[in-house]
Amino acid sequence: MICVSVLYPSGSGKHFDHEYYEQKHRPLVMARLASLGITRYEIHQGLSGLGPGSEPMFACIGNLYFNAVSEFQQAMATHGAELQADIPNFTDIQPQFQISETV
Repeated sequence: MICVSVLYPSGSGKHFDHEYYEQKHRPLVMARLASLGITRYEIHQGLSGLGPGSEPMFACIGNLYFNAVSEFQQAMATHGAELQADIPNFTDIQPQFQISETV
């Protein structure tokens, strides 16, 4: 199994609408990718860094799970443009991506 992490770095002046992300973007992703291999989608909302009162490194992290990298690549080839076009509706942060093997 692989995990595609979509990381949204936090920082001063950056905007992230968690409500839109959870209620509109995640359902859009699941609807488009359900037949293309996505098995699970987790949302991690940043609360703080390691020290008390410190800012989180990421405003949000979305984890998308697939059985294989090829499934994710096919899903993005099919619906990636539409999903990325929705990003400005909830944030002005440029996301970072990482594909990891879940062990």
